[in-house]
Amino acid sequence: MSEAAIAAEGLTRTFGDHIAVDGLHLDVRRGELFGLVGPDGAGKTTVMRLLATLLTPSSGEAFVAGHSVLTEADRIKEKIGYMSQRFGLYEELTVSENIHFYADLYDVRGKERTDRIDRLLGFSNLTPFRDRLAGKLSGGMKQKLGLACALVHTPEVILLDEPTNGVDPVSRRDFWRILYGLLKEKVTIFVSTSYLDEAERCTRIGLMHSGRILAMDTPMRVKETLDFPVVEIWCEFPRSAADEVRKSAGVHNVNVYGDRLHVEVDSEPRINELIAVLRNKAVGFRDFRRTLPSIEDIFISMVEKK
Repeated sequence: MSEAAIAAEGLTRTFGDHIAVDGLHLDVRRGELFGLVGPDGAGKTTVMRLLATLLTPSSGEAFVAGHSVLTEADRIKEKIGYMSQRFGLYEELTVSENIHFYADLYDVRGKERTDRIDRLLGFSNLTPFRDRLAGKLSGGMKQKLGLACALVHTPEVILLDEPTNGVDPVSRRDFWRILYGLLKEKVTIFVSTSYLDEAERCTRIGLMHSGRILAMDTPMRVKETLDFPVVEIWCEFPRSAADEVRKSAGVHNVNVYGDRLHVEVDSEPRINELIAVLRNKAVGFRDFRRTLPSIEDIFISMVEKK
């Protein structure tokens, strides 16, 4: 347990008859960026709150920064930064005042406090906005301010619950750039997201559905778990093409990505059969290639098998 930044064994949380987290086994290595990936309602937020000691497990155990969530909650709170989906910024305070407030909460004082706050403002590109009211910030800037507040006491582990949810694509990119910067400082980052494309950015991922982890490994190794070929097909009318493909024998899954289809089939010969069908349909067929599945392809396939 001591070698992992986060470890869980049989972690379970119920709410009445509902099992939100179901016997979770998890390990997050020190200094890695681990992504808990899944749709809304998968149990991601409950896992976050259990690890942050805001909820008590119904059964099982977890360790964060080497301390038990059952018996050492105060020690854990000293060593983590936690950013919930609705981080508690004070909109009537400025950017600088919000960070100073969190510095007070964590008893960060003296020159160390000044240096750290200046560095966090620069790190998150908020220095030009330090005197702006938090309520006047964009969604992406609020998220960066929330991250700066969570980092003010230099935590060993940072827990980020869907930090880019509802944030524009440019701000999402900037936020991930900041996370990569934290990795260089050996901070362990545990982030949850419902954006399956963000899984590609993580060191390792856990695909979560209905309170359980379906797969846990690097994004590339998770992709390699799919047993069936995947073909990528470009068409002028992808929705119509998808409808035609779904009628064909041997097709397991069809996902549409813009002008492309990802089609999972039961064997290599099926690919040529599909292409022959599409060439004879009014779908504007353009090209195809054999490809690795996306994380979304894998997730949908695993859920359907379950």
